[in-house]
Amino acid sequence: MEAVAVETVPEAMSAFQYLLVYNSISFTFAAMAAATIFLWFGRSEVAPAYRTALVISGLVTAIAAYHYFRIFQSWEAAFLFENGTVSATGYAFNDAYRYVDWLLTVPLLLIELVLVMRLSRDETISKATRLGVAAALMVILGYPGEIAESNGTRALWGFLSTIPFAYIVYELFSGLGRAIETQPPQVRSLIKQARLLTFASWGFYPIVYMAPFVGLEGPTANTVIQIGYTVADLVAKVGLGILIYIIAVRKSGIEMDQAQTAKA
Repeated sequence: MEAVAVETVPEAMSAFQYLLVYNSISFTFAAMAAATIFLWFGRSEVAPAYRTALVISGLVTAIAAYHYFRIFQSWEAAFLFENGTVSATGYAFNDAYRYVDWLLTVPLLLIELVLVMRLSRDETISKATRLGVAAALMVILGYPGEIAESNGTRALWGFLSTIPFAYIVYELFSGLGRAIETQPPQVRSLIKQARLLTFASWGFYPIVYMAPFVGLEGPTANTVIQIGYTVADLVAKVGLGILIYIIAVRKSGIEMDQAQTAKA
């Protein structure tokens, strides 16, 4: 799915700002790609019931790796770094790739968390559907504000995007909270950490989104937004993916021990 370039041509920035964003995007692309390989190869380490969760977790990082590669290409095209000086080339930096990525990956992040809990079929479908739809709606509503030229429009769409986000938080701490108590005691704390990591990383996006409201503008605002979103993506996708893997391995071991005990 291709993103359409809609951003205005960025202003020239300092060499430090350019390289900070350049290197962070490059690092994140490598981290997403490496996490994908780790998670997909890690399927062999868990019971069949948890392999789908790892496949989806790896799919999240694979989609993100592709989009970070495209973001990297767009960043290179938007600026010319020569003799220690950065100048704008006249090409627009296409930040729409981030929203295309989030539209695909954010619902999957919640689905992988639900799947690794191994709830009943009906409960899994119900929770995954509700959370997935709310996550997609959150991303869709946030995009018009991201490309808006006025802070008023940005604030309006940011507020609308917060409504499904608030619902997701409610489900994470209320609906899933009850389900977590049915999990084996050995993994409850890990699942709570995964839930908290999801909330904390997602809570960072609105802070970055509102950067223009604290007086940041031009290259400084652009740098803060790019770095902020990149860090949040690393935590939300790679960090959560590793936690999902650990939970799946731990639960697989518990279930294997229980099966062996039952046979004995």
